[in-house]
Amino acid sequence: MVTRTRFDDSECPVARSVDAIGDWWSLLIVRDAFDGSRRFGEFQRSLGVAKNILTVRLRTLVAGGVLESVPASDGSAYREYVLTPKGKALFPVIVALRQWGEQNFFAPDEPRSELVDRRQGHRLRELEVLSADGRRLEPDDTTVHKVSTK
Repeated sequence: MVTRTRFDDSECPVARSVDAIGDWWSLLIVRDAFDGSRRFGEFQRSLGVAKNILTVRLRTLVAGGVLESVPASDGSAYREYVLTPKGKALFPVIVALRQWGEQNFFAPDEPRSELVDRRQGHRLRELEVLSADGRRLEPDDTTVHKVSTK
């Protein structure tokens, strides 16, 4: 069996993030949690994933502090999965992936889902990366600096 490479001690925030939630099932589980899924069966129906794979991914997301397993809101013996503050902080990541997918993988007239502002019913503006002074930044406008801790 191939051992998965771990990045939990990497100096790169992207590597550590991918280590925590980097497989497609985990990202789709988080997406579904934002869309209101809470129970194992809801995730399974939405994703069509095998029970064993879903079980492992949910456990990993709970262990990583992205989801929390809580008693069912209806008082039944079931458990539900809710986003933690750490999980909710993934919202801009999910929006960015959605917008990137809309721009790059759909024809203009092709049916797709879209994320809208619940209050106004309008599509979201495109996410932008802004500098501290408000300028829109492109990849060539940035560089990576190592942060030393002493």
